[in-house]
Amino acid sequence: MHVALGYAGPPAWTLSRVLGSWQLEPAVVTISLVAAVAYLIGVVRVGRSGVGRSGGGSWPLQRTVAFFGGLALWIVVCCSGLGVYERYLFTDRAVQAVLLLMVVPLLLALGAPVSLLVQALPERLRPRLEAALAGRVSRVLMFPLVSTVVLIVPPWLFYFTSWYQNSLTSSAWNIAFHLGFVAFGLAYFWPRLQIDPVPHHYHPLLGVLITIAEVIFDAALGFVLVFGGHLLASHYWDSLHRPWGWTPEQDQKWGGAVLWGLGDIAGVPFMVALIIRVVKEERLRTRAVDEELDRIEQEAASAAPVTVASTSGSGTGSATGSATEADKVAPAAPVAVPEQPETSRPWWETDPRLAHRYGSARDAED
Repeated sequence: MHVALGYAGPPAWTLSRVLGSWQLEPAVVTISLVAAVAYLIGVVRVGRSGVGRSGGGSWPLQRTVAFFGGLALWIVVCCSGLGVYERYLFTDRAVQAVLLLMVVPLLLALGAPVSLLVQALPERLRPRLEAALAGRVSRVLMFPLVSTVVLIVPPWLFYFTSWYQNSLTSSAWNIAFHLGFVAFGLAYFWPRLQIDPVPHHYHPLLGVLITIAEVIFDAALGFVLVFGGHLLASHYWDSLHRPWGWTPEQDQKWGGAVLWGLGDIAGVPFMVALIIRVVKEERLRTRAVDEELDRIEQEAASAAPVTVASTSGSGTGSATGSATEADKVAPAAPVAVPEQPETSRPWWETDPRLAHRYGSARDAED
């Protein structure tokens, strides 16, 4: 068995080792635990106050499941075998990048934590939070173009600046990667899903168009990493002396393919969420239009004049009086009835273009 001198990393990558290896990422675990406790407190407060959106005041269960699923996935990505091998395989880091930027924030945003916070806060504090959410800073950060840039640009900055190599050698930069990508993803999915309060409301179809543009940029990043011919952090990989797995060049190509393919796959749940939202909004809009039309018809029917033939009182008068009144009624003028066109003849006898051929014969018979 060949063992390279100076290599002090984990053994060869296998699925069982990835599933069975764990490490502690204090920042991620601490933030996740605090967020979980705060979320549970909010759910309890909403349930007690009875201001929830469903279940007679209870917070929707699917929101809670989505939020805790996002926290659990965040811990798994950073503390499981994916975190153990993140500094030894380019592909491993690429998987982390997709999950931290696209999947974890999506699940957290589906949990609607801001809406929960608004409902759980005391009445006196809600106006302040709502004012902050509708303020100028929020309007700028949540503008569709800005939120799209927040999602597209970080992967390019990560791989094509010193951030990537620093994350391989510095714990602080690595933590910035674990936290920053989730923060960027939240800044994107929050205004795009529009589940939580946002200053800008726009049609979900615009989100579909933006998503198509994002797919193009993701594909471009993967294309550059696969076919660019330039090895990122080459000095680090040369000094690592990893004795197993792909060569650094092969590893980067596979990592670029992961960013390309897995990034598109990870965007499918978001597209599904957008489509579901489009369908729901169209149903609500159709229902509102139908209700408005029904209201207009009812108002028109109630405003229409109602003619009631009232004969009570006049029928009890004397015969003489009735005759007198009848004499006063002028006879109705004859109504001119327009002459109805003859319809018994065949059409070719009444057609102006053919009447001169067939009409004379018919007239002769008559």
